[in-house]
Amino acid sequence: MTGSRCPWCEGHPLYITYHDEEWAVPVRDDRLQFEFLTLESAQAGLSWLTVLKKREGYRRAFEGFDPEKVARFSETKIQKLLVNEEIIRNRAKIKAAVSNARAFLQVAHEFGTFCDYIWRFVDGRPKVNRIASIKELLATSPESEALSKDLKGRGFTFVGPTIVYAHMQATGLVNDHLVGCFRHNECQS
Repeated sequence: MTGSRCPWCEGHPLYITYHDEEWAVPVRDDRLQFEFLTLESAQAGLSWLTVLKKREGYRRAFEGFDPEKVARFSETKIQKLLVNEEIIRNRAKIKAAVSNARAFLQVAHEFGTFCDYIWRFVDGRPKVNRIASIKELLATSPESEALSKDLKGRGFTFVGPTIVYAHMQATGLVNDHLVGCFRHNECQS
């Protein structure tokens, strides 16, 4: 490791591992895109660390984030998830994951893959920001506003511009590592 880390990840091993291994790495795998979309939606109003701590529980509860399986979740399955302590037990967020899985599959069918769809919003390559300080980090962007609007128009929920921007950062559509962070250049290559 040459250089420092983005300061937001310091303080917990899960944050550090996530920062060092996943954040801003371009994701071109539909299942991983669905995982991050589900987790980002679940995070609304909570800390990302809360979600990271429950990530393995989510993987078990949401069938390894297989959107075809999640799309078939029944009301009975949703009721079981509401008492599952391994995940965030919020009815609206759980129902959003199920309805988003259905919308996700429709988008993948229309565009060939969900990745083909989502990467269009950054012209197929990561948008690399040159941020020197954490104070410069954005919560939204014109791209996240456009993507959020389009997702909502396709029936997705819990996909406001801030959630979508966090998704774009997580899946490497946007590289917001600080320029002094050792991962900034690594995520570009």
